[in-house]
Amino acid sequence: MITVSNLSIQFGKRVLYKDVNLKFTNGNIYGVIGANGAGKSTLLKAITGELETTTGSITLGPGERLSVLSQDHNKFDEYNVMDTVMMGHTVLWDIMREKDTLYAKDDFTEADGVRAAELEEKFAELDGWNAESDAAILLSGLGIKEDLHYKLMSELSGKEKVRVMLAQALYGNPDNLLLDEPTNDLDLDTVEWLEDYLANFEHTVLVVSHDRHFLDAVSTHTVDIDYGKINLFAGNYSFWYESSQLALRQAQNQKAKAEEKRRELEEFIRRFSANAAKSKQTTSRKKMLEKLNVEEIQPSTRKYPGIIFTMDREPGNQILEVDGLTAIDDDGTPLFRNLTFNVEKSQKVVFLSHNPRAMTALFEIINGNRQPDEGTYKWGITIQTAYLPLDNTAFFQSDKNLVEWLSQFGEGNDVFFKGYLGRMLFSGEEVLKKVNVLSGGEKMRCMIARMQLKNANCLILDTPTNHLDLESIQAFNNNLRQFKGNILFASHDHEFIQTVANRIIELGPNGHIDKLTTYDEYVHSDSIRTLRQQLWQTE
Repeated sequence: MITVSNLSIQFGKRVLYKDVNLKFTNGNIYGVIGANGAGKSTLLKAITGELETTTGSITLGPGERLSVLSQDHNKFDEYNVMDTVMMGHTVLWDIMREKDTLYAKDDFTEADGVRAAELEEKFAELDGWNAESDAAILLSGLGIKEDLHYKLMSELSGKEKVRVMLAQALYGNPDNLLLDEPTNDLDLDTVEWLEDYLANFEHTVLVVSHDRHFLDAVSTHTVDIDYGKINLFAGNYSFWYESSQLALRQAQNQKAKAEEKRRELEEFIRRFSANAAKSKQTTSRKKMLEKLNVEEIQPSTRKYPGIIFTMDREPGNQILEVDGLTAIDDDGTPLFRNLTFNVEKSQKVVFLSHNPRAMTALFEIINGNRQPDEGTYKWGITIQTAYLPLDNTAFFQSDKNLVEWLSQFGEGNDVFFKGYLGRMLFSGEEVLKKVNVLSGGEKMRCMIARMQLKNANCLILDTPTNHLDLESIQAFNNNLRQFKGNILFASHDHEFIQTVANRIIELGPNGHIDKLTTYDEYVHSDSIRTLRQQLWQTE
């Protein structure tokens, strides 16, 4: 349990929030949401004590342990993987180290023997004899193979380190768990493993994430940072989003009578209460939603970018023909071999792979930026593409301001381009910012504006939700669902894939799988699961 009392956090004259009183209780998972800069990560840092609060206090239940997902992935480079995970349970780890030090002494005294006996008793109480096996189970679940368990952390890749840090946070069944963007750099299968793990977690969890499906799957409550306040609501992200949108529409509709509004809100709550039973977190959410007071539902102050893709012309019958494409990585690793497929009208194709380099290589090839090692591709004569690359660094190595930068990619005057930038939430003097000082999220919004100028009928998107906040992801997702042209994309966002894609092509070293289906049907089909195992099996 975590109790927040009269909390205020202020940086200079800027007040993030004040007079916050909340209690995060055992058995619940709290999804923390808010616009960029609202103070999501700041709240977690205040709970850990890393950040000093302006006023108020934060306390844990008596004797409770707090575990945090570390953001410093190089902090444990001198330790091996197994030790790094076990260090997550600091009490047990300290006992293990003290035991080792005592038993290594040449002059082991009677007092040392008494102390060793005390440590052995505590060690047994904390299930220390299963410490390594418990750590190994977590590592394997997170995709860290056994041959890496005793390697030094410095020998691991960045993505492998992320998984070890997550195992460290989960290790030892902590009483309180804080997770800041835990799904970053995890593949979709590992995210699903984490969803299942947290659905069975019996203690208190606070999680900050831009992954809507993940928040929906695990959260029993939503902590919304808005209006300079922190408000706690029953339900997951989708409930909060749809309820806030409903409240906004009602606020704009002045003609609706109060009783009609109440009936609409009550029907909305009933519908979501019924759907809550399908979630992994089913124990208490349905009852909480049924008890929710309609007055608690308020419109949000969030601003959503205006992402609207339009086409100059309808695509013809021939979209893209790919025949025998092969791509080999720089180190000789095959990314895909003999890839053959035809894209047809209205198809929105997501490309999957355990190796994200495979999708990037494919997109770079069909955009003419990379030569295939074998094979050919051919676009239809009616097709105009717009490409959102994974790495946009080269586009922003300039001292142009946003208006000057965007004007390179279309025709029009400054007012026209300022309008596009305004739709992407760049207002006032912001449009005169130099593009080489933009944040990752601002660069992505600029790249999306650039794509919209092309009025293309085929969009190619390499991991488009990277660096975007929840509001931008939601707006992007909503428009792509309505887009009438073709979309070829890669993503780690479950909700994005499920709601946009109607065809799935998975690339592997042993071939590829091509299915006309939704993502949920794809991952839960027993027959496809067998094909996927064959695709990735090694000799």
